[in-house]
Amino acid sequence: MNVIIAPDSFKGSLSATDVATAIAQGIERVCPNAVLRKIPMADGGEGTVEAMLTAVGGTRYTTTVRGPLGEPVAADWAILSDHKTGIIEMAAASGLPLVPLLLRNPLFTSSYGTGELIRKVVEAGCEKLIIGIGGSATNDGGMGMLQALGVSFFDASGKELGPGGGELSRLSSIETDHFMPGVKQLKILVSCDVTNPLCGPTGASHVFGPQKGATPSMVETLDAGLKRFAQKALDATGMDTCSLAGAGAAGGMGAGLVAFLGATLMSGVEIVRQAAGLDDAMASADLVFTGEGRTDKQTLYGKVPFGVAAIAKKYEVPVVCLSGGLGEELEDLYTAGICALFSIVDGPMTLEAAMGQTATLLASASENIMRLFLAGHLKN
Repeated sequence: MNVIIAPDSFKGSLSATDVATAIAQGIERVCPNAVLRKIPMADGGEGTVEAMLTAVGGTRYTTTVRGPLGEPVAADWAILSDHKTGIIEMAAASGLPLVPLLLRNPLFTSSYGTGELIRKVVEAGCEKLIIGIGGSATNDGGMGMLQALGVSFFDASGKELGPGGGELSRLSSIETDHFMPGVKQLKILVSCDVTNPLCGPTGASHVFGPQKGATPSMVETLDAGLKRFAQKALDATGMDTCSLAGAGAAGGMGAGLVAFLGATLMSGVEIVRQAAGLDDAMASADLVFTGEGRTDKQTLYGKVPFGVAAIAKKYEVPVVCLSGGLGEELEDLYTAGICALFSIVDGPMTLEAAMGQTATLLASASENIMRLFLAGHLKN
């Protein structure tokens, strides 16, 4: 029996590699002779660097950069085995978990550290950059990232703007004369897990701002700021990002990368899928396990289980999704190719307790699911 194990990380608990290992342990208790192919996945958020290194190999580095509030942060990045492709995660430099809960306020958080990671990739001589932009703490349109690369943002009096999405409402002009040499020569692929536009009711501020600490009044300020950013970016670059699908990803980072760096937005799952050869593996699979920390209606918008199921559906391979928690309105995931959804929590427990037992719970759930699968298989 050939089984593919292709999960996302369980944020704050286990990496995608560790999730795959735990699931494999459960399967092996029941079916020790099964051929298991562990393919850790990512959708552009935390774990993208690790997933790509697992898929194709390379070298990991750590650099100290400015965190979302300006504090020093040790951020991992990598150069892949072709020695030409750098890979970074916005989550590592400008991620939401880097900001204490009581200090979360996207009026002030900056993406500057992400720009510093891009500088490292350029300085290393890379020709291509893959950047995962999921899990950000920011809503600044990528202004901080661009400031780190030499772009200047001015108010009407000629004063440079400070950090944070709240500053964008004062934006009057953008100067790109001092862009870091070499950065525009990078071929940049943006690993992105959403298709939201930059502004409006389905844009970055309204949909994701509250998750980053924005109150309703902050959301309106941030949305107005991103509209102004789009207008001034159009003046500076000739690129209109207002209606671009994915421009609202990572608090408008998608817009900033496309307009100023000529980046291409891609599904994060698609990038890892291609690198890992998931399609080839799927062609000979009998069963697929995937999973994520929480599965809900957002999973349909390019999250790992949805992406894995879409591939498996082409090959008519059954897919089981294991999650820390299940939300509502999941029916469309069955149509998308997931055969069964399971929460790994096996009894009443706090979130803290569940996160402390994630590996054990995953192994137990995968063992029981495998027993059920084999029972059905034998009967047929």
